[in-house]
Amino acid sequence: MNLRHRFNQNLNRIEVSMIRQFDQAISDIPGILKLTLGEPDFTTPDHVKEAAKAAIDANQSHYTGMAGLLELRQAAAEFVAEKYNLSYNPMNEILVTIGATEALSASLVAILEPGDKVLLPAPAYPGYEPIVNMVGADIVEIDTTENDFVLTPEMLEKTIIEQGEKLKAVILNYPANPTGVTYSREQIQAFAEVLKKYPIFVLSDEVYAELTYTGEPHVSIAEFLPEQTILIQGLSKSHAMTGWRIGLIMSCAEIVAQVIKSHQYLVTAAATAMQYGALEALKNGKDDALPMRHEYVKRRDYLIEKMTGLGFGIIKPEGAFYIFAKIPDRYPQDSFSFLQEFARKKAVAFIPGAAFGRYGEGYIRISYAASMETIEQAMVRLKEFMAEYGAD
Repeated sequence: MNLRHRFNQNLNRIEVSMIRQFDQAISDIPGILKLTLGEPDFTTPDHVKEAAKAAIDANQSHYTGMAGLLELRQAAAEFVAEKYNLSYNPMNEILVTIGATEALSASLVAILEPGDKVLLPAPAYPGYEPIVNMVGADIVEIDTTENDFVLTPEMLEKTIIEQGEKLKAVILNYPANPTGVTYSREQIQAFAEVLKKYPIFVLSDEVYAELTYTGEPHVSIAEFLPEQTILIQGLSKSHAMTGWRIGLIMSCAEIVAQVIKSHQYLVTAAATAMQYGALEALKNGKDDALPMRHEYVKRRDYLIEKMTGLGFGIIKPEGAFYIFAKIPDRYPQDSFSFLQEFARKKAVAFIPGAAFGRYGEGYIRISYAASMETIEQAMVRLKEFMAEYGAD
């Protein structure tokens, strides 16, 4: 019996992420150096690992409540209060999720209906649009390429007005993947002044909040717009805990009461031992990101120097751990083909800009969450490739 026509037809609108497709396509190249995924090369801090081990030894193997351990939610509330001047009640305004991805999924499923529209500054992380599409809603991109990837309040309001009543939400991601763009307090306040005029949700993906390089603390839009904002946080980047899959949803009680419904039927609850590790990370590892951040700055600056010297156009990233570089005009602007050839000839992998939507074409993304040794070798090979390509 052929059941192909019986699937959810919205699945026809999505594909496996091009980031994963490309990473898998080049993984069998012998000796490949991969600067592809947002996967810190640092290990999870030892005190976090010990806490999870202790939880397992203490037979903490049962379900937590759907919202997660109360102690973890309390630690999360204290963490964001100290770091970002935010106030959340751990009893009813915080959910523990299975990574930021599930946090996004649970939130979008809870607020979107077929035909709704969601604004997204572009180029953007490709994990948002498929979730929106699966529930029958649509992404409306705001092109930021002509403004050094920086969204402005004027661009935001213009698009809100154009989209009308079907507009349900806007997704903000800062520091941004793939561009590394982040925003000052004044810029965030200006966004809030626009958004508070309209009955729309604001999903603010701030998982890179601890990885900012401006010298100023990260500012969350939730500080200015608490009744509309669904704040997405997590420990994958700040504490090198990608495989632990612990994320957080923070919002007002009215919103959380609805989102917990989709969260419940998607996953029930996050893994218990992982939550105890996260509790330790947030309670006693508030500054665990600092040494990583120091190293990321050195890697970023090294990459900018080397790639600028090769003719790549780079807007200096102020957060996260990615370089989003414009391919020099004299080379093909098909980022997928360009990087396929580079991988095949020099055994180095970056991510094609096209993976981040139509406004990412002509760019490449390099993750500097790899070791400096790997980065240095990759730059030697890139220089060789560029010279040989020009000689063809």
